[in-house]
Amino acid sequence: MAPRLDFSDWWAKENRKGTPVVVKMENPSYSVVEIDGPDAAFRPVEKSRGKNAKQVTWVLLLKANRAVGCVAWLATVLWALLGTIKKRLIFRQGVAMESDKMGKGRLLFRVIRAFLVTSLVILGFEVVTYFKGWHYFERPNLHIPRTTDVHGLLHTIYVAWLTFRADYIAPPIQALSKFCVALFLIQSVDRMILCLGCLWIKYKKVKPRIERDPFKSDDTEGIGCEYPMVLVQIPMCNEREVYEQSISAVCQIDWPKDRLLIQVLDDSDNESIQCLINAEVAKWSQRGINIIYRHRLVRTGYKAGNLKSAMSCDYVKGYEFVAIFDADFQPTPDFLKQTVPHFKDNPEVGLVQARWAFVNKDENLLTRLQNINLCFHFEVEQQVNGVFLNFFGFNGTAGVWRIKALEESGGWLERTTVEDMDIAVRAHLNGWKFIFLDDVKVLCELPESYEAYKKQQHRWHSGPMQLFRLCLPAIVTSKISAWKKANLILLFFLLRKLILPFYSFTLFCIILPLTMFVPEAELPMWVICYVPVFMSFLNIFPAPKSFPFIVPYLLFENTMSVTKFNAMISGLFQLGSSYEWVVTKKAGRSSESDLLAAAERETKSTNQQQLTRGSSESELQELTKLKEQQNEVTITPVKKTNKIYRKELVLAFLLLTAAVRSLLAAQGVHFYFLLFQGVTFLLVGLDLIGEQMS
Repeated sequence: MAPRLDFSDWWAKENRKGTPVVVKMENPSYSVVEIDGPDAAFRPVEKSRGKNAKQVTWVLLLKANRAVGCVAWLATVLWALLGTIKKRLIFRQGVAMESDKMGKGRLLFRVIRAFLVTSLVILGFEVVTYFKGWHYFERPNLHIPRTTDVHGLLHTIYVAWLTFRADYIAPPIQALSKFCVALFLIQSVDRMILCLGCLWIKYKKVKPRIERDPFKSDDTEGIGCEYPMVLVQIPMCNEREVYEQSISAVCQIDWPKDRLLIQVLDDSDNESIQCLINAEVAKWSQRGINIIYRHRLVRTGYKAGNLKSAMSCDYVKGYEFVAIFDADFQPTPDFLKQTVPHFKDNPEVGLVQARWAFVNKDENLLTRLQNINLCFHFEVEQQVNGVFLNFFGFNGTAGVWRIKALEESGGWLERTTVEDMDIAVRAHLNGWKFIFLDDVKVLCELPESYEAYKKQQHRWHSGPMQLFRLCLPAIVTSKISAWKKANLILLFFLLRKLILPFYSFTLFCIILPLTMFVPEAELPMWVICYVPVFMSFLNIFPAPKSFPFIVPYLLFENTMSVTKFNAMISGLFQLGSSYEWVVTKKAGRSSESDLLAAAERETKSTNQQQLTRGSSESELQELTKLKEQQNEVTITPVKKTNKIYRKELVLAFLLLTAAVRSLLAAQGVHFYFLLFQGVTFLLVGLDLIGEQMS
């Protein structure tokens, strides 16, 4: 008897497919059998067999419970989202409309809103026509009815509009779009080259190195002679939230006290803040730190005027280097030991720039998106330019200057709002070289509100255009090489400061929405989707942990192009807003580890250093008076309110509508992708329209 074969498990895993199996054997003792299908004896046992009705009922109830739970969760999320929209946008609970403070921009908002409503109507019409197969806006051989076939005045008007649109409106839009696409490709190539340069630097492990210990001296009698004289400046203006942690961090820098001088340059116009800063300076002065408090009565020239005034002091002449830290920056104790040695044996080096690190990069979506941009700026742009060109724009803080380089370049000038870039360009024209240290990081703070970020970006994009107008003659007539002049004019200023905001605003905020009304000027899919996504991947390359935020980043950058374009125009044509200097609002955040380390150093310093009895009685009385004033100062809590930036929000919805319409026109309706994009954008808008609730 042939052995019994159990095929039940095999048939349960895989159904029969393919051609029937024919089994042949040499010298068979029985006939050939063709199996066309499983016999009744070999059929798989049904999974439900052996289960009673009660078990089946429990399984079904369990599945139903999971389904109901999923639906309930989705309903809860949707209800919470709708509730937030209702509170913020309809009832205006906890919000302050931007137009309630400023009446500017109302006309622009109404125009954009009208475009949005019209675009939504057109989009709905095209969705209906697409699914019904009409394809009015997609067929190049559109049938125009003859006069005898026209029924009604509306058809005649529609045909006249099609003719006028194709002959007079579409050609200029197409020409402008081609020009912007060409600029877009040039800028994309430049960014790709920068990324390739960054990869080469990482592969070759190229970075500035210190060959030997510059502070080691063989002369035992001349201990400390290897340490140069360093001046540290902390410019600030009404920095109530961050002045204490900044002064504390700078005063704990590891450097010989007799070769270090700290200047606290206060431009505050609030007397209570002046008392607080003066008391903090007096506290560290009593501990033996060589620190000076300077206050200007008239704030002329903003930060540039403040630094220029401080450098004019007589006691500064004996110092060789100057380190600058803004009020929210917290350098590590070994900052000077990591930066100053790069000047030794390199007399042509005028600046050593450190990288920024952010204590609040994960605070909200806005700070995460800023972290993407700034990581690319430091790790790619500045590092590549520092290695290959020995030039980059000074960041205004977290850097050490050779005072001789500042003096030979003309010192700080008050002619623009980007005094840091101004002095960097002039120093480069005088032949000084710059070094960027990517592995030396200084903690600082990112703007956590859209209002503060918007004002910061306006200054950062209007100032370079002011500087370009002023520096262009000096660049042309300078004695540097021709390729360095070309780099300054074509790449540093024109491509990265002027062309980038111009094509970004024109292409994605003007031409893309117009394609909904003028289908003849349709943009190709690679311009709308593929290249921007690829460029976003390049931007996220230095911060790979930010990859989940690529879609919000892409939408946010397109919307922010309006602010950047406006700032660029105001700076290029020297409009009134280009001279505005608004101090970026800060929250005074520090990481937990930094707070613990600072507290430990504070305790250790207090135990080791006590107020000396040799201090005069007047100094002690002054310190006591300042402490009493500090205790009497009452800080009125300011209630944080959300702000609806309606122009930006409505414009962003308009851009999303235009992108959806372009996808439909390309006959690529991906419903789930569009749904995901729409929901993501809605969440981005709700997160970016205002400050976080307290």
